[in-house]
Amino acid sequence: MDAGRRRVVWSPEARADLDSTVQYIVSQSPQGALRVLEAALEATASLATLSERGRVIPELNSPEYREVFVFRYRLMYRVVHDEVQVVAFVHGARDFQNL
Repeated sequence: MDAGRRRVVWSPEARADLDSTVQYIVSQSPQGALRVLEAALEATASLATLSERGRVIPELNSPEYREVFVFRYRLMYRVVHDEVQVVAFVHGARDFQNL
């Protein structure tokens, strides 16, 4: 792995979140679903080199847990040494306490 790069790994729960989001959107707009999927994957890929760019998740207030927004969705991840662990992909209006 290149210096300054981290390995990015999706948790099974985060993959399921993204899959269900795309499935929901595709019923209304196949093109919209594709845009969300592509944007989520691009944002995730950028975390390999820019893992500190996301804001600290306010509800957790821990610097190892961060998030970036993909349209109205929160892509939540954890930075651990040389790895970025994507932990959730949820709509921004969802109640965080129920996650």
